Amino acid sequence: MKKWWLQGIKYVLLISLIVPLLAACSISDTIEEQYPLESVNGSGSQTSYVYRAEGTSVPEAAQALIEQRKPEQQSAEDTERMFLVYQDELIHIQQDPEIPEDSLIEIDSKEYVRNNYNPGFLEGYLLASLIGDLFDHGRYGGGSYRGYTEKDVYRPQQGSYRMPTADDQKVAPPVTVERKGTLFKRSKDAVSTPAGSGQVSTSQPSSGKITRESSSGSSSVFKKPSFKKPKTKFGSGRIMRRR
Repeated sequence: MKKWWLQGIKYVLLISLIVPLLAACSISDTIEEQYPLESVNGSGSQTSYVYRAEGTSVPEAAQALIEQRKPEQQSAEDTERMFLVYQDELIHIQQDPEIPEDSLIEIDSKEYVRNNYNPGFLEGYLLASLIGDLFDHGRYGGGSYRGYTEKDVYRPQQGSYRMPTADDQKVAPPVTVERKGTLFKRSKDAVSTPAGSGQVSTSQPSSGKITRESSSGSSSVFKKPSFKKPKTKFGSGRIMRRR
């Protein structure tokens, strides 16, 4: 009985340590690890980061985030835009109008939302009670902003979007991308094959010359020095034994 009781205490302590660690890992950390950083806006407590989910629809991107961390509230499934509300952030997932097969995941701090978003625009996606809490029941007037894909029409009040700098890139770890390459093999009688066919491509050997530039600035063609076989001599002799 005592052994079981001690074992139970160990499990309780283990859970009490793990739960805070999981809570500390925000949804933005998850997004930063999986998607490349596209654009940045704001500073301090008012920030907006945009990430690109290549080849992913809006519902697919939203579902992937929901499975990793459940939001306080989520908007209805939509192919153009969806919202996920977390404790300190609003995730705005939008279809890229220029590349429809890609989704843009925008992470907005609540301060950024309060000072830039249009409350009336959000009413079409989120509950009125949550919008009231978000804008502190009218304390924050918001703006006309409607998301990164419409930033050129409904401009944010807090700064403007820009390409991420080196410091911004530190926020997001490097993302590995699969690349396809071609291997070239030189041979005398080679026939080239088209790249991407999965076969080894070969190319005809090319002839060239090496130029050597002197200190005076003039260049001359470097010629391979001629090589002659060394001459050998045969002779006769005798070996004397030392006494």
